[in-house]
Amino acid sequence: MGDLESSGPSRRKALGLLGAAGFFALGADSVLDPAKPDPAPPQTTVPRPRPVAHPSSPASTGTATPTQPVPPTTQPPAPPVPPAPRASSWSPARLTTAKPRKPLRDLQDLVPPPPPKTIALTIDDGPHPLYTPQVLDLLAEHEVRATFFIIGEQVVEYPQLTRRIADAGHQVCNHTMTHPLSLGRLSTKKVRREIVEAHDRIAQVTGVVPTFFRAPGGNWSPAALDIIGEHGMLPVDWAVDPQDWTRPGVGSIRRSLVKCGPGDILLCHDGGGDRSQTVKALRGAIPKLKKRGLAFVSL
Repeated sequence: MGDLESSGPSRRKALGLLGAAGFFALGADSVLDPAKPDPAPPQTTVPRPRPVAHPSSPASTGTATPTQPVPPTTQPPAPPVPPAPRASSWSPARLTTAKPRKPLRDLQDLVPPPPPKTIALTIDDGPHPLYTPQVLDLLAEHEVRATFFIIGEQVVEYPQLTRRIADAGHQVCNHTMTHPLSLGRLSTKKVRREIVEAHDRIAQVTGVVPTFFRAPGGNWSPAALDIIGEHGMLPVDWAVDPQDWTRPGVGSIRRSLVKCGPGDILLCHDGGGDRSQTVKALRGAIPKLKKRGLAFVSL
């Protein structure tokens, strides 16, 4: 026992040295021995993505309440566009004339005037459910813009067809409410009603404020000229009248139209009766007029 105590410090020292050597030997083995795997890297905690919370979704509240419908977001309706005059096919400026009380027959009397070698095709008495679509198709085929003098009663009866005329880019103008051939002999009150009511109907249906007026049969009166002037309209007659409303034959109508010259205003009809001859005559006349170098314009 005494020997152990006397050798105690030396023995503890030896054991300590032996332990240190073993520790370094273990460390060396772990570095030099490629068969031993590398120690696992320290694990880090990756946060789980959180679901997007929707106020109406049960997952956002942790409850099984039924989903409430979300009303769609709607824009307030745009204010209605007020009716406005439509410019002519050759100028954005409002057309005027040096003789506002004289019915227009020559395009060169307008200010500003159209280009040289131009003519204006005007179509009266529609819209008609059978013949107006045929005329519109024909004009579209030949890329012609025309001027339609339409009757208020027809506008009321065929509003969609009336809009089709305007939507195709043609000019829409006033031809009274009921087409009275005796307009020049009516009282001022009746003339005003014929003109103003048609004016308002056309503007409401097409969005185009009429800027031209044609008296049925060319029967003008001082009262009619006064009233259309109050509403910013110019009076329009014609230079070429093939009398197509009498149905004189396709050849007769076509020959009259083809004889026209620069600046002329041509009169045809798409309403008021059977206008099949007019449609056929226009089908032959329009290409001939274009071949002569004449260009069609709308007022």
